Order: sequence, then structure tokens, then C-alpha cells
Amino acid sequence: MKKQVKVKPNSKQQNIQEQADGSLIVHLKSPPVDGKANEELIKLLAKKFNVSQSQITIKSGLSSRTKLVEIDTDS
Repeated sequence: MKKQVKVKPNSKQQNIQEQADGSLIVHLKSPPVDGKANEELIKLLAKKFNVSQSQITIKSGLSSRTKLVEIDTDS
């Protein structure tokens, strides 16, 4: 499953908001430095979709706020 994700780093609290179109807005505590925000994003999504972190891949937008994330729910 692929999800469009808009990331908001340096937030006071972590949360995930699902939009009507199926995309996600994710608030992260981590700053967008040295991939910390991406690591936190993968941990949060793994928890939400009940999959391991290795089943989540950021397909595009590694250094952007808008990302395309693939979640492998089949394994």
C-alpha cells in the first residue's frame, strides 16, 4: 500500500492525522537533521499499521516534507 505523507517536524507532540483522500499528515518531534525525522516517521507508521519497521520504505521525498511511503502489509 502506498501513502502520501506530509511531515511536520519539530512539533510539540507526535500524531498522525488521516485525511479524507487517504493521505496522512504526521507531526514529528524530531528535527529534520541527519534523517532523524525519517527514522521517527518509520517508527510511528510501523506502530500505526502494525507492521515491522523493515516493511516501510520511503519511495520519494527523503529530504522533502511531502513523501511517498510504501507499506508492505503482505508479509
